Amino acid sequence: MNSSFFGDMLQTIADRGRALLAGRNRRVSGEARTATLIERCEDLLSGRGEASGTALAREILIDFQRLKTGERVGFFEALSNVFGPDREALRAACEDYAREPTEAAASAVHEAAEPRRQELVRRLNLAPGATAALVAMREQLLDSLPLRPDLAGVDYDFVHLLSSWFNRGFLVLRRIDWSSPANVLEKIIRYEAVHEISDWDDLRARIDSPDRRCYAFFHPAMTDEPLIFVEVALTREIPDAIAPILSRERTLLDPREATTATFYSISNTQRGLTGVTFGSFLIKQVVEEISRELPNLSTFVTLSPVPGFMRWLAAERATDSPAIEPGDREALAHLDSAGWQNDPRKVEELRAVLGSLAAYYFLSARTKHDRPVDPVARFHLGNGARLERIDLMADLSEKAITQSAGTMVNYQYVLADIEKNHEAYAEAGEVVASNGVKRMLRPEKARALAAQP
Repeated sequence: MNSSFFGDMLQTIADRGRALLAGRNRRVSGEARTATLIERCEDLLSGRGEASGTALAREILIDFQRLKTGERVGFFEALSNVFGPDREALRAACEDYAREPTEAAASAVHEAAEPRRQELVRRLNLAPGATAALVAMREQLLDSLPLRPDLAGVDYDFVHLLSSWFNRGFLVLRRIDWSSPANVLEKIIRYEAVHEISDWDDLRARIDSPDRRCYAFFHPAMTDEPLIFVEVALTREIPDAIAPILSRERTLLDPREATTATFYSISNTQRGLTGVTFGSFLIKQVVEEISRELPNLSTFVTLSPVPGFMRWLAAERATDSPAIEPGDREALAHLDSAGWQNDPRKVEELRAVLGSLAAYYFLSARTKHDRPVDPVARFHLGNGARLERIDLMADLSEKAITQSAGTMVNYQYVLADIEKNHEAYAEAGEVVASNGVKRMLRPEKARALAAQP
């Protein structure tokens, strides 16, 4: 063998060694960044003055955003393991309460049981722009949860704090129109989650036409970030399909001639606020706002998607489900063929069974928490609406065919009944529905539903 061979081999070994060392240095550097951030969090909890604490909180939030994915997970691990409750203090407080269960002892247990990370997040929120940064931090935590369910306690504390910061009393309702700031309009386009806004002309048709309205809720700490927005169509009757509402070629309606306000798109914009309820009756607030402008309106409904229907139906078809009659399966097989919605024969055969199945889905299908399986239904029923009508083949877009076989729903908001409907749902999980929806159930299913306590 010649010297060139050994030289090349030694060079290769040296290169690999340097690469390995560099990798170790990067890992150490990442661990060091996380450790330093945790130390600074301890400093923040130590009780610095307000001015220095605010500056430190801002630095911590900035440094967190610079962390890589694995380093952020390490930070969340520290929140879970290092910034939990003081176990010794909690044990002592519990023993004191067991000996003498006074109000003061109970308060001491409550104080000791609170994880230190809750106070840490409160102090981080002192920094300018911190509320938005913490919402973004929680979004990154949500990204980690599928692989790290042990971080669920950290998420619980985020939800606990964000729920108090984003309750209904803090939210401000504003109308969105063509004169709204451009950065807000851009976010309406970006965040639209139900019916995609294709371009600026499409946006203008939705918010600047005389028979259209858009309202958004804002938080005082996030003044340029709409949290949830509602798109409204003014019509003469309750719509049963989305295409006429979205059409830019429609004949515009004088809003003074409208009798119905249809909420056809409701979009939550902040993933970091997932699971944080903004309180009940948000839609009621929109109804009251638009009623002041247009007192001629008498009917307030939604035209809502049914995003979980096909997923539920697929699971039912895969089992010996009581929801599906033996004779239904032949028609349901049409759903497995591409383009079935363009075949009139298949559509008619499906109509005969999808209506009763959709009624069963809304009125009888339940989660393990005894609530309707459909997330949109839970939102509107929790806001005090009534399930008014099921609209078959109402949305023939590819997304809707995949998610719901084109099915949409009208929920109706009757101002005098909103609180009563909300209480029926909140206390007993009752689905307040019109007689028309109930009649869509097959007789034996309707009898079984009526027999339920």
